[in-house]
Amino acid sequence: MTKKGHSPRIFKKRDHTNREDLAREHPYGDSGQIIALIIFLMIWIFDSFFFRFSTFLADCLLLYIRLILAALFFVIAGSLARSGLRVVFKEVRDPPRVINTGVFSYLRHPIYLAALLLYLGFFFTTLSLISLAFLVVIFVFYDYLATFEEKQLEQRFGQEYLNYKEKTPKWFPRLRS
Repeated sequence: MTKKGHSPRIFKKRDHTNREDLAREHPYGDSGQIIALIIFLMIWIFDSFFFRFSTFLADCLLLYIRLILAALFFVIAGSLARSGLRVVFKEVRDPPRVINTGVFSYLRHPIYLAALLLYLGFFFTTLSLISLAFLVVIFVFYDYLATFEEKQLEQRFGQEYLNYKEKTPKWFPRLRS
């Protein structure tokens, strides 16, 4: 117990809602992502383990190969998410500016891409085509969120963001020489 009878916090609570250096997110972005995840997992679980409507491709690819591919997607997703979150939240940028360092020098939306790669990892474990079809819907949703945020950033940073947008791909990093 700490002073005044409060128990110590194991995790630091961080409040990023009033940071002037962070972009405005879509008002339904977080809840939409949670709903998409729940629906995806329900579809994936029911198709993969109960009904098996669209998992026939799993018979064509050995389980250990599918698991290696899934693990690869999970590792890449975790690395992208961690790198992106670290760049965004490690410091307060005063004055606010376009984030174009770290993983953001290769992609405009590495954290969203990490989420999509996580979904792909689940897909590869069982090759559920129904879950892959819903993943297309999820991609459209994430693209909508990314486009919303980009419009906010264009309004806020103007030409600086437009220059960044021109040289940095939205979803897939370019191979640089």
